[in-house]
Amino acid sequence: MRGYFRRLVTARVDRVGIGAGLRWKLSAAIAVVGALVALVLSLVVHNAARVSMLDNARDLADERIMIAQRNYELSGRLNFPNTKIDDPRLPGELREKVEAGRRATYVTDRSGAPDIWAAVPLKNGHVLSLHSGFTDRSSDILTDLDQALVIGSIAVVLGGSALGVLVGGRLSRRLRKAAGAANRVARGETDVRVREAIGGVVRDETDDLASAVDAMADALRLRLEAERRVTADIAHELRTPVTGLLTAAELLPPGRPTELVLDRAKAMRTLVEDVLEVARLDSASERAELQDILLGEFVTRRVAAKDPDVTVRVVHESEVTTDPRRLERVLFNLLTNAARHGRPPIEVTVEGRVIRVRDHGPGFPEGLLAEGPSRFRTGSADRAGRGHGLGLTIAAGQARVLGARLTFRNVRPAGAPDGE
Repeated sequence: MRGYFRRLVTARVDRVGIGAGLRWKLSAAIAVVGALVALVLSLVVHNAARVSMLDNARDLADERIMIAQRNYELSGRLNFPNTKIDDPRLPGELREKVEAGRRATYVTDRSGAPDIWAAVPLKNGHVLSLHSGFTDRSSDILTDLDQALVIGSIAVVLGGSALGVLVGGRLSRRLRKAAGAANRVARGETDVRVREAIGGVVRDETDDLASAVDAMADALRLRLEAERRVTADIAHELRTPVTGLLTAAELLPPGRPTELVLDRAKAMRTLVEDVLEVARLDSASERAELQDILLGEFVTRRVAAKDPDVTVRVVHESEVTTDPRRLERVLFNLLTNAARHGRPPIEVTVEGRVIRVRDHGPGFPEGLLAEGPSRFRTGSADRAGRGHGLGLTIAAGQARVLGARLTFRNVRPAGAPDGE
């Protein structure tokens, strides 16, 4: 099995997913809705203005045809512009209404430009009609109106997009702050409150979410603290009888039974001490006593004292500020794990601030690689393996106190059937 011990890389919030996604999606949504609303309103206003102008033009044509009719009946000749008798171009629908004895107006579209018709029946049975086009002034008014509507629509879309960016940016900033605070809570900072971290005067759904996260964190913290206290109390209460048992076992006469009792009593004492250490690490109250040391020299001396058969190679020496006692605890636990569950040779490499412990055993189980060390997991399915499964858990906890990170990886060299 292999363990890699190196400095902790601070986790950061994925701001792209929150910031870019929320801000620009909200802006795009507002822009699309604004564009649709502006388009619909522009069409409604354009059509309403066009219908109103056509109604006015038809009323004007109706007044003109009445004047032309009176003039024709008085003088017997056409003296009004754009009027004709029995015009062959007269629309059929308008001709039918006039032949029925009604004065009427009609609008036709010619290449997109409306034509205004007005007709009235004469006493002699003929049809007097007036044909005029849409005035240039009306066309100019519609053109100016369309330009104003286009400019207004663009302004609405741009303004809505800017508003979406501002609102989305504010919301995404609050969510980023909430995510950052939640990550700090997950790392064990018990004094962090998500609601206070996001700030703000106006309350919205983000505040409700932050309050819910705070309540959930408090509930989990209380539950974990209760479990930690129970574990610590049990281990503490077991320490005295286990110590007495070990002392009594040492007074037994020499022999194989005495050796077995002593071995089990020592294993129980080690278990109690490990459980107490795990409880202290879970409480996040442990503080490192920092010193400046040469990492390569320190590892070489400690490993030589622990196991002379372990090979130590210093690639690059570096001076680090750490707690030697806790660093030694992490290193020894990794070496113990390699000796129990791996195969020789065991190699330790120091490269700058990175320490690598490597053995040539079958490798870590997939569950440990995916989830990390778990308490009382020994790597043996029937729990018949040696140890109590707390060594890597303690090593990871001590690494966190040092501000470092413990990672695990299996290496399979080319041509090796069992891997390393």
